[in-house]
Amino acid sequence: MAKKYTSKIGGQAVLEGVMMRGEKSMATAVRDEKGNIVVESRYITPISQRSKVYRLPFIRGVFNFFDSMASGMKTLMRSGEVFDGDAQPGKVEKWMAKKLKINIYDVMMVFSVILGIALAIGLFFFLPLGVLTGVKALVSKYISAEANSLWYVTVLYALLEGLLRIIIFVVYIALTTLMKPIKRTYMYHGAEHKTISCYEHGLELTVENAQKMTTVHDRCGTTFMFIVMLVSVVIFSIVGIFEPYMQSLGVWKTVILFASRIVLLPIVMGISYEMLKTMAKYDNILVRILKWPGLMLQKLTTKQPDDSMVECAITAFNTVMAMDADPSIPEKRFDTKKPYEKVRKEISDMLKGVDESDIDWIFCEACNVKRSQLDDLTHIRQLEYEKAVEFAQKRKKGEPLWRVFGKVDFYGCDIAVTPDVLCPRPETEYLAQQVIENVDVCGKVLDICTGSGCIAIAVAKEKGCEVIASDVSSEALAVAEQNAQANGVNEKIKFVQSDMFGDIDGEFDVIVSNPPYIPSGDIEKLDREVKDYDPRISLDGGKDGLDFYRIIADNANRYLSPSGLVLLEVGIGQAQDVAAMFVGYDSQIVKDLQGIDRIVVLRKRGAEE
Repeated sequence: MAKKYTSKIGGQAVLEGVMMRGEKSMATAVRDEKGNIVVESRYITPISQRSKVYRLPFIRGVFNFFDSMASGMKTLMRSGEVFDGDAQPGKVEKWMAKKLKINIYDVMMVFSVILGIALAIGLFFFLPLGVLTGVKALVSKYISAEANSLWYVTVLYALLEGLLRIIIFVVYIALTTLMKPIKRTYMYHGAEHKTISCYEHGLELTVENAQKMTTVHDRCGTTFMFIVMLVSVVIFSIVGIFEPYMQSLGVWKTVILFASRIVLLPIVMGISYEMLKTMAKYDNILVRILKWPGLMLQKLTTKQPDDSMVECAITAFNTVMAMDADPSIPEKRFDTKKPYEKVRKEISDMLKGVDESDIDWIFCEACNVKRSQLDDLTHIRQLEYEKAVEFAQKRKKGEPLWRVFGKVDFYGCDIAVTPDVLCPRPETEYLAQQVIENVDVCGKVLDICTGSGCIAIAVAKEKGCEVIASDVSSEALAVAEQNAQANGVNEKIKFVQSDMFGDIDGEFDVIVSNPPYIPSGDIEKLDREVKDYDPRISLDGGKDGLDFYRIIADNANRYLSPSGLVLLEVGIGQAQDVAAMFVGYDSQIVKDLQGIDRIVVLRKRGAEE
């Protein structure tokens, strides 16, 4: 026999794409709604590394069939998520999601899988047997029971059952070609075959070369199904030989005959798989004759693809080739879409007891939308979903939102926050605003205890004046410098590592600070989100919380210009005590939105306003 070269890569057409499967990996290439090719790939366990049972002749065919069916169905569903992800839910779907907490698409998908399996068994096994049972009952009226039980009559019945099964299968396939989505899938089926054939013929994998190939292939699943039907004729005819001995069983005879079709199916598939593998390896007159019916049947399940479909198949094939050769290539996932209401419920269930507004902000950050736009969301992308889940898991552990997101909006600036810096609070924006309102473009500002650099950055960005930002922590200064760079003001700010005024030189028009002001004994009483996630060095203000204000009051005169200002953020109940420390200064206290005395503005007495 003339042996021919066969690739170890097989494939399957999916919705608007092709799946290819190799020895160690599988990849699905699909065109999304914009016409772009997107790929999902993953590694699989090679047959050589599985149990020996998976490699035993005849038995391996059964495992291969069910494995291929499971992965094929999963891949088909995944491709549908990519292509149909933009489908908008109707009123019924929205009502079921909101009132019954049911995703209609999940229900329909499960139902369609169950219905598909039931339909296949019913159409191709039970229906032919049912028709045959009726034929036998009709024939028995005209010929004797002895003649009806002769072996060659039994064989004729088996051939009739097989013929009925083939006719039903062909009619079923022909009818599916009338549906446009299925017809396009058959075109992708043709693209899959052309691509594999192009490779097996030793040609460069290009669209032009692949289009020269035929749409049929020796190892096609359609041919396998046809072989299954032929083998079933032989196997079921053997069962038919014992049928005359079951006449006394009455209705149980019919039950046994129906059950035998299911019980013997693995044997049929095992034999058929070995026949398909063997015939695919050889090319001679006998093999061609045996393959011919299956190849003709493929004319129904494959159609001539366009170039874009072949390009999709080649992308999937090349991905598998590369991953089989290099296991370090990372897997990929489709950026599919998920129903927003379903994801929202999942996150809400994960964060029971957490304020609903936190969930809003999680979706705003994950989906990059404003809070007012959340009501308009119907679906979110896979990557957005993964971000939302990641944020929710961190929030569930007690991390405050600003730590979860790793950044916060401060006075229109994006400020990154890390465990090395205090996260800017909204009330600190009032402090920055006071500086901006009281400094000239040509002024000079000193920001003591700069932390994340939020105040210095907001002032530099709004006023463009010179800013010196200092902090005792080198880690905090590194974060502040990165924030300045990200906001485009790094050239306007000079960062100095200094323990308060220790390494500060010069005279300033404004000295501003949001120093640590929590009394040492009160830190453990703070909310977990503060005491466990903000650095203690940014919180601890000494026994009464006022240590750093005393240092500023003692040194301000040496560094402040004659008409300069000192602006300080203070804790609850500290404003009057802080103002009293600055002898010779006029003070003004500014309240925050909650009506709390929050900002102390100090000006040298007698200085011009």
